[in-house]
Amino acid sequence: MLATEGMEDEEKWLAEGIAAIQHNAFYMSRALDSDNLREALKYSALLLSELRTSKLSPHKYYELYMRAFDELRKLEMFFREEDRHGCSVIDLYELVQHAGNILPRLYLLCTVGSVYIKSKEAPAKDILKDLVEMCRGIQHPTRGLFLRSYLAQISRDKLPDLGSEYEGEGDTVMDAVDFVLQNFTEMNKLWVRMQHNGPVRLKEKLDKERSELRDLVGKNLHVLSQIEGVDLEMYKDVVLPRVLEQVVNCKDEIAQYYLMDCIIQVFPDEYHLQTLETLLGACPQLQPAVDVKTVLSRLMERLSNYADSSPEVLPDFLQVEAFAKLSSAIGKVIEAQVDMPVVGAISLYVSLLTFTLRVHPDRLDYVDQILGACVKKLSGKAKLEDSKATKQVVALLSAPLEKYTDIVTVLTLSNYPRVMDHLDAGTNKIMATIIIESIMKYDTCVSTADKVEVLFELIKGLIKELDGTATDELDEEDFKEEQNSVARLIHVMYNDEPEEMLKIICTVRKHIMAGGPKRLTFTVPPLAFSALKLVRRLQGQDGDMAGEEVPATPKKIFKLLNEIIEALSSVPSPELALRLYLQCAEAANDCELEPIAYEFFTQAFVLYEEEVADSKAQVTAIHLIIGTLQKMTVFGVENRDTLTHKATGYSAKLLKKPDQCRAVYACSHLFWVDDQDGIKDGERVLLCLKRSLRIANAAQQQANVTRGSSGPVTLFVEILNKYLYFFEKGNPQITSSAIQSLIELIKTEMQSDTTTPDKASDAFFSSTLRYVQFQKQKGGIMGEKYGPIKV
Repeated sequence: MLATEGMEDEEKWLAEGIAAIQHNAFYMSRALDSDNLREALKYSALLLSELRTSKLSPHKYYELYMRAFDELRKLEMFFREEDRHGCSVIDLYELVQHAGNILPRLYLLCTVGSVYIKSKEAPAKDILKDLVEMCRGIQHPTRGLFLRSYLAQISRDKLPDLGSEYEGEGDTVMDAVDFVLQNFTEMNKLWVRMQHNGPVRLKEKLDKERSELRDLVGKNLHVLSQIEGVDLEMYKDVVLPRVLEQVVNCKDEIAQYYLMDCIIQVFPDEYHLQTLETLLGACPQLQPAVDVKTVLSRLMERLSNYADSSPEVLPDFLQVEAFAKLSSAIGKVIEAQVDMPVVGAISLYVSLLTFTLRVHPDRLDYVDQILGACVKKLSGKAKLEDSKATKQVVALLSAPLEKYTDIVTVLTLSNYPRVMDHLDAGTNKIMATIIIESIMKYDTCVSTADKVEVLFELIKGLIKELDGTATDELDEEDFKEEQNSVARLIHVMYNDEPEEMLKIICTVRKHIMAGGPKRLTFTVPPLAFSALKLVRRLQGQDGDMAGEEVPATPKKIFKLLNEIIEALSSVPSPELALRLYLQCAEAANDCELEPIAYEFFTQAFVLYEEEVADSKAQVTAIHLIIGTLQKMTVFGVENRDTLTHKATGYSAKLLKKPDQCRAVYACSHLFWVDDQDGIKDGERVLLCLKRSLRIANAAQQQANVTRGSSGPVTLFVEILNKYLYFFEKGNPQITSSAIQSLIELIKTEMQSDTTTPDKASDAFFSSTLRYVQFQKQKGGIMGEKYGPIKV
């Protein structure tokens, strides 16, 4: 309620002030039009008296000031035209000092002073010095700030600058600098004193009002930066030390933060680089509440952009030892501000790292030094839980990945994993994922076991539990995504040297085996295939060599593969293990290592017998076994017979009759391999096919008993196609009469009342008969073979 009343009062006072200014401005304009100097001075003084108010907030006072400022511009134009008022500028300068109140007097004095300087009837430096000293007469913070702002405004284009019309005859650039610095110093003092302009309980409101006026003070620094004569030497010896002296001595956090930011923004980058030590030396002297990290971050950002835009200046960065100075300054700031939160310190290191990666990308020692400083700051503390600090650490660790686009470079940074150790388990996983994504994005190859060791140390958050969390507690989808990314990573680890590649495989194995059984189903397959790829490269080597340093040989790798796949039994994942054993058996076959191939088949059969219980899984597994066994060329007669017998035995023992039938006729291919001499046992092929026919018949009868209909004839048609295959391949046991009998059997079955009509089966049989007809019509040897068959 009180606040609302206060605002209403302020609006009323502002309206009254504006009305008074407009009233007096009207009479002043009339006096100007009639060239009446005395009346013009009288009404202008009355108009300016409205600026003596203390009732308005700075924001409202500014509105009032701007009204008066507009009128003063008209007055200045009048003062310039001596023929209109008939008074010399020197006399005018004396005359306005007779105004009754000090504030109107000083505004008028500044206005005439502007005309006086332009007339060049006296040295600019003397007038400027007189004006800046006279303005000390106003010590009220708000009124004094606006008065000095007016002085700065009217004098900015009349400074004795290099090449300016006001330079010479004793007026130098130094005089211009002195004037601006003196005005800046006085304005800053007034601005700082504004905080005492009200009760402590209104501090927040006062600080806000002060912040609204900061640009009045900052404009002086902008004017300084625009003075042509302020070269690097003058900036270094005069301007910067005096500005920083004022900044440090004012001991006000709002002023210090704003002015440090102003210095960084308005002066040239080259000056900052050459005066880095001086500028950075002021940072630890600032008030503890000043946001130094933002100031330093902005400075480093400007210097980074400078280096980016002008590569030719990079030697200057080395010459002035920019990195060492920035690093030292950050260390001192962190040391001085003992209460600085961790997030503040880390954000400083992020800025320094960004600076280093842009200015000195080749200096990995600098990057590692920054990471080391971060480790030192984090040491002795528990895992980071502050989300902002964690975000900064992730930014710190991500920056080198983005810059170098090569994880191998990052792996050489000794402090990189030490920083990651301070992350909580969740963030560690996020960072590990970022690392893997970087490797995939840039198609990086990790080519030595040592680098793989360091890499797996970095991504350990994904390959094992860091905080004792059970894998059961993890989100299933997230867990799968994480483990799939690790699996993809294993494929980019490669070396042309077999010995080094084997070391890489052993290193990966060591890490993934420590990750618990649930992860193995994701990580074992890529590792196994990586090892099999190495086996293919070494095909033909024997490698029965003694000694510790045994080179990479197929036998050694197969032994390792056996151990890797055995680990899946702890999951358990028998179907996956069985597939991998068969892959290994195939590779051993290509290396002509019969005992090893036989051992892998044995392991596959043991798994099938003891572990694979699900009927669907059994069907898939038996077909995989048959398919792999058919391709094997390394087995002698005895071993092949043993394995084939096992396969056919298991095929006939499947739970469902249709599955039995299909597995048994698939076994026929084990006795007739087209591209291999020796395995063409037509009798056993026929036995398999007849057996499958019996099973198909039994399946039909079983269906008839249970459902009252015998079901479709699909199985018979499938067996017919097998007969045709072996008939074409020249199996003497498969005769045209046998095929004819089977065709008749199918036709009879299809016409039976108990057979369930099935469009798919009918189409399949029709298609098969069309094929037979086609072969008959084709002529030649095949046409003759198919001739006796009637469709």
